[in-house]
Amino acid sequence: MSNEFIYLHGFASSPNSAKAQYIRTCFAQANIKLKIPDLNAGDFSQLTITRQLSQIASEFSDNSTPVTLIGSSLGGLTAAHLGQQFLQVQRLVLLAPAFGFLSHWIAKLGPEAMQGWQKEKYLMVYHYGEEEKLPLSYNFVVDASQYKEETLQRPIPTLILHGRHDEVIPIQASRDFAQKRPWVELVELDSDHGLGNVMTEIWQAIRLFCQLP
Repeated sequence: MSNEFIYLHGFASSPNSAKAQYIRTCFAQANIKLKIPDLNAGDFSQLTITRQLSQIASEFSDNSTPVTLIGSSLGGLTAAHLGQQFLQVQRLVLLAPAFGFLSHWIAKLGPEAMQGWQKEKYLMVYHYGEEEKLPLSYNFVVDASQYKEETLQRPIPTLILHGRHDEVIPIQASRDFAQKRPWVELVELDSDHGLGNVMTEIWQAIRLFCQLP
């Protein structure tokens, strides 16, 4: 049975990110189709994890085709929750997954900015895909707070690739996640959150893990 492969890009990114394009090229060279939906869905300001979950679920072709999800950062977190919810998700590759990202983000923004965001309803966030600041609704935080890592207990074969020098999501978040779940393999790389300098290693790891030609 043919596998379906879907790539979930990160927060404030796009299907045109260097990482998404590199992985798409590798898949194409192996003659495998990789879907890369645009998670901004034409309206970044109303982005939520819930919206990402339903958008990706609608990409599954039918209930019987096994799906492998490859998710980067917030896309990795979303992929993990999809794996919990949908039995046809049979493999996960998570690149610097955004476990516990709200606590890291809120700490960086500080209480004043958070209060302002709640009061004003929108926060201007730099969007790497659009190369400009765009408003993001406070609903993003409200929605994200209901997705807890503790609920991710389905034993799906999972490969996590995380940089030891990640300045956005500390590698400890992935270490903690993998430690309690024997079905998770964590590969620590000499890189930061972008993982730009280790793309060849990442592709080799994906190939091996997904048993690709």
